[in-house]
Amino acid sequence: ERQLVESGGGLVQAGGSLRLSCAASGFTFDGYAIGWFRQAPGKEREGVSCLDSRDGSTWHADSVKGRFTMSGDNAKKMAYLQMNSLEPEDTAVYYCGVDLIPGYCSGQNLRGQGTQVTVYS
Repeated sequence: ERQLVESGGGLVQAGGSLRLSCAASGFTFDGYAIGWFRQAPGKEREGVSCLDSRDGSTWHADSVKGRFTMSGDNAKKMAYLQMNSLEPEDTAVYYCGVDLIPGYCSGQNLRGQGTQVTVYS
């Protein structure tokens, strides 16, 4: 069974840091893109970061550029999101997701249950 499991969320003061992890099982994302997405209460889900395992290229939403960094380890089937200088506006449930279609990063095909990130001022 294909599965993604996120961890690393928590409660942090504004300006602090968290590192989220995403563990894949039942498949490998080698050759595909994997992304981080978030959804805050009353808001639509938005893409945060994507990593294309084919060449290691990354994309980050403008709202997190310079603060968040995405990385991955294909061999360990892990993806990470290092979040620095967190702001209350970053409060949301964070998901990792894959499409299993080369070049796509919408997270529609498979995603985890999510991990809560709460930033207080």
